[in-house]
Amino acid sequence: MTSLDKPTEETTEADDSRAVTEAALFEAFGGVRGMIETVLPGLLFVTIFTLNNDLHMSAIAALAVSVVLVVVRLVMKDTVKHAFSGVFGVAFGVVFAMMTDNAKNFYLPGMLYTLGLALAYIVTSLAGVPLIGLILGPVFKENLSWRTRNPGRKKAYTKASYAWGLILLAKSAILFPLYWWADTEQLGWVLVTLKIPPFLLAVWLTWVFLAKAPAPIDVFAEMEAAEEAEKAEKAARERHDRDTDGTLPGPSGAGGTDGAPGEGADLRGGRHRKA
Repeated sequence: MTSLDKPTEETTEADDSRAVTEAALFEAFGGVRGMIETVLPGLLFVTIFTLNNDLHMSAIAALAVSVVLVVVRLVMKDTVKHAFSGVFGVAFGVVFAMMTDNAKNFYLPGMLYTLGLALAYIVTSLAGVPLIGLILGPVFKENLSWRTRNPGRKKAYTKASYAWGLILLAKSAILFPLYWWADTEQLGWVLVTLKIPPFLLAVWLTWVFLAKAPAPIDVFAEMEAAEEAEKAEKAARERHDRDTDGTLPGPSGAGGTDGAPGEGADLRGGRHRKA
């Protein structure tokens, strides 16, 4: 390897690490399709309500489009976790708005969820178990190995969790005053506007922190390697036992297993002498 080859290989490894990180984040957070599924129900609700102030029509339309998104994923045999979470969120909003007969309450469950998630990110980071690590650990096939075996990785997850928590807190700080002071249309349009940019900022910061962190420890590969080594060791023991059994002398001292060949030779010898 020449001095010119080494930087090229290091650059390639860094690019591969970034590509893996991007793919994992894309999978974990749903990508472009997941963002569309997150925004569309709320956008439809506020659009219809802005046009005709009909709570029931707006709520039913938002819930219907959420169900359609799930059905489409099921038909395409795609993962439905992001679409299902959207359905549950919209369903809670619809029920709460209709029970209180207040269209503004359609947004309240989602706002409370955002605030709770922000606090969860911060509290778990303070506790040394950052939430973003719990979410992304299985995606990177490292599970919780980053907690004790990869301190650089844990540090990156902690920074990312703080970033998510602070961004979501800032979002909540904008939305909750609007919930009390603004009308339904104003709250709805601001909420729709704030759906994607804070999310993209948090994802980008997570990518920045993880791209600079050590590579994840693939615990699944380690377990598979351990299983293969155990199987190989077991097979070697069985071969050794078979080889040892095949070379042990029999009780007669003539290589037999029951002494019969020795006795037969003696008998034949006796018969020959008598003859």
